[in-house]
Amino acid sequence: MTFAGRLVAGTVLVLFFTIAILVWTAERTLQRNLQDELARTLEVEARLAETALATSSNQPATLAQLAERSGRRVELFSAADSADMAVRAPELEAAIDSGVGRDVRRADAVSPEELHVAVKGEAGIVRITASMSQVDGVVSRARRAMLAAALVALLIGSGLAFLAGRSIVQPLTALAGAARAIAGGTLPRFPRSGIPDIDGLVQAVRQMHRQLDERFAELRSEQAASAALVESMLEGVIAADGRGRITTANAAARRMLGYEHDESVPALQALFRSKAAREAVEEVLGGEVVKDRQLELDGMILLVNARPLGEDGAVMVLHDLTEIRRLETVRRDFVANVSHELKTPLTSISGYAETLLADTPDAETSRRFLEIIVGNARRMQRLVDDLLDLSRIESGRWQPHVETVDIGATVREVWATLADRASAQGARLVMDVQPGAEAIEADGDALRQVLTNLIDNSLRYTGRDGTITVRARRDGARLELSVADNGVGIASEHLPRIFERFYRADPSRSREEGGTGLGLSIVKHLVEAHGGKVSAESDMGRGTRIVCVLPA
Repeated sequence: MTFAGRLVAGTVLVLFFTIAILVWTAERTLQRNLQDELARTLEVEARLAETALATSSNQPATLAQLAERSGRRVELFSAADSADMAVRAPELEAAIDSGVGRDVRRADAVSPEELHVAVKGEAGIVRITASMSQVDGVVSRARRAMLAAALVALLIGSGLAFLAGRSIVQPLTALAGAARAIAGGTLPRFPRSGIPDIDGLVQAVRQMHRQLDERFAELRSEQAASAALVESMLEGVIAADGRGRITTANAAARRMLGYEHDESVPALQALFRSKAAREAVEEVLGGEVVKDRQLELDGMILLVNARPLGEDGAVMVLHDLTEIRRLETVRRDFVANVSHELKTPLTSISGYAETLLADTPDAETSRRFLEIIVGNARRMQRLVDDLLDLSRIESGRWQPHVETVDIGATVREVWATLADRASAQGARLVMDVQPGAEAIEADGDALRQVLTNLIDNSLRYTGRDGTITVRARRDGARLELSVADNGVGIASEHLPRIFERFYRADPSRSREEGGTGLGLSIVKHLVEAHGGKVSAESDMGRGTRIVCVLPA
């Protein structure tokens, strides 16, 4: 039931019981007062009758005359009669004792009530009896009048209660609507009732709304800062509720697990396919802390730390160690490769030097040994120079000195430095510089080093009577410079790695030719330092083509 309904119903009940009590009390009081008044009247009449009977010589005639005049039953009892009837008539007993007695009773079950008043005098005891019908009639009429008035009062009271309830309920209903608007995040409308208590409540709710707005603004700001912080983290952060449902997964976690930004993430129990990862999830959901657990997941190496949050779920942090492990492997391989590359010429130099010191070979043998020593020393020098160049480029200490470079002149200059090897192999150079690609804005020394490494590689892997083609062409704001040969080619499985340091598709052949294994890596870094990119194409037995795309 609504507040207004309860207010009206309560008011009606209060009015009903109040009016009922008032009517009942008034009716009883009226009846008692009328009965007392009638008793006093009968007492007066009885005394008058007793006086008349005391002086009358014919009492029966006087009794009859008195009864006729008063319209009541008048009786006279002698002392003896009174004593006999006192047992049945309480008013007679009272009259004998105190001089006056009265009683109300029915003659039988169906007769109306009668009021008996007895007065003791000289003539005996005079009893006058009157019917209570007149009193009952007056009481009945008064009762009907009071009930009618009570009904009118009840109706008026109910109406006033309804109006009062509505005047109270309307602002309360409006205040409830304002509270729902606050809960829904919309602008509330506060009522004006004119009732001090309700207006005080409205003011309290309005103040609460202001404080909630301020606190929600602070919470939203803190939440946005926390979300931005979590999203910007390099580590993957995953938060789950007590049932394992994902509540937070930042961009790094989605990237590691292969989910797009708008793609739904499954529950934590079904998130990982790796057995070790699922075991870690079971442990943290079981209330255990997972610390520095290294897992392999879809080719990635992840370091997992997880902590339970009780009934609120768990939080898991994923740190991608794949690149770190790769760099550690590269470092180990680099150290091993450098050691191996230096060990071979050093062993040769040491061996031939020890032979020259221990023996005294003839002049021709000594010269040959010394040429080998010098050749290996130069090989070590080239390796060290290439390592220093590569280190300088990778560290960012080297910056290209941009100038206008003539492509054709640079290619011819490089070919001239390799002419002796080319002539010995019977190799020939084909140069194709298309119109618009004759010059480029680049570092001249870097471009010469790029072409030297590429043409030197082509000579190394091209047999006798081979052809090396250098082609330059303009493509919008870019210039494509390529070096192609018709040599042995490179197997497809080796192409993605030929620009790595010390990587060789044919290690034995490279070392026989004296290569350092750093040439293509230097080419890649020099081209990228110019804002370009490098790629390779090859067919086994048909040759290789290295393409450098540079900003023109």
